[in-house]
Amino acid sequence: MTAALHSLTRRDLPPLPPGPTRVLMVCLGNICRSPLARLLLQETVTQRGLQARISVDSCGTGPWHIGKPADPRSVAAARRHGLVLTHRARQLDATGDLDRFPLLIAMDADNARTLVSRGADADRIRLLRAFDPALADVHDHQTLAVPDPYHEADEAFDEVFRMIRAAGHGLVDAILAAQESA
Repeated sequence: MTAALHSLTRRDLPPLPPGPTRVLMVCLGNICRSPLARLLLQETVTQRGLQARISVDSCGTGPWHIGKPADPRSVAAARRHGLVLTHRARQLDATGDLDRFPLLIAMDADNARTLVSRGADADRIRLLRAFDPALADVHDHQTLAVPDPYHEADEAFDEVFRMIRAAGHGLVDAILAAQESA
């Protein structure tokens, strides 16, 4: 990993601007991982009554699925947990998104590299699983990646769901701590 992306596994966050924190969940095509991440983080935000402090969106780095719904296997994984995933894929708008979202949460190191290549400040990027309390001592980008389940069996979507959910509360806690220290 390049020195520019040294912050990926950090659990603390960069300084956040005043007001609500806008979080962008980023994966490759925006139909599997990042829509689930947006849904689960939004669920955590809502359950904790933090809608005025944190807002969440998602995008993909590639154009393949623009305008398409979430992968049916992601929808089914959410449904098995009592959640409804409605989504239309979109690609990163480097100009607008990088200005609007001070916090960029990548599903893996490749997504993070793409964000940097499109102009994102590497210090604003973190890997989602870095916020999983069970992985507090892990600093390996491979272990902290949320694997892309697109070419895998249905069970992979349930595993991705579990990984994302495990990291969500830790991410919200880190956002709140960064807001309070601002």
